[in-house]
Amino acid sequence: MSSSDGPQPSLPSPQELKAALKAFKKRLKLTRLDDQSRIGKGPMSSGRPSGIVGIMPPEQFSQAVWDELVRQGKLRRMGSQQYRLVES
Repeated sequence: MSSSDGPQPSLPSPQELKAALKAFKKRLKLTRLDDQSRIGKGPMSSGRPSGIVGIMPPEQFSQAVWDELVRQGKLRRMGSQQYRLVES
């Protein structure tokens, strides 16, 4: 027997990847909206765009899910457990 005959880590299902990406996009959108609506801007100002480009992914999905989304080119690692959405 070779050392590669051990149990292989299971790849996330397509449904799990889709749900994780949807949850990531929703969290990113809400984080950006929260950043844009901070108190301190004048009431007559038109606001400002959010500078947030990356977030920590939702914890309900395993690290294998995020690794697979990076491998597929849908997310990009930013370091210190943060990811950003790859614009298509």
